[in-house]
Amino acid sequence: MKNTGKLKGLDCANCAAKLEEAIQKIEGIEKVSISFMAQKLVFECKEEEKEAIIEKIKKVIKKEEPDVKLEM
Repeated sequence: MKNTGKLKGLDCANCAAKLEEAIQKIEGIEKVSISFMAQKLVFECKEEEKEAIIEKIKKVIKKEEPDVKLEM
């Protein structure tokens, strides 16, 4: 299932690429895409894993880019 979130505070394309690469490694993520210009995160996962995966994504973002916040 496709899910979309807003990334607040994402201020460089390189940071977006780094986050996308780190999020792709999360178990259960089928596909991920970050648009730096739109400050948008789109990911695909199974519906029953969505909430757990969102929490994992938030942890990865906090570790990689502490100033960025994910809003679903």
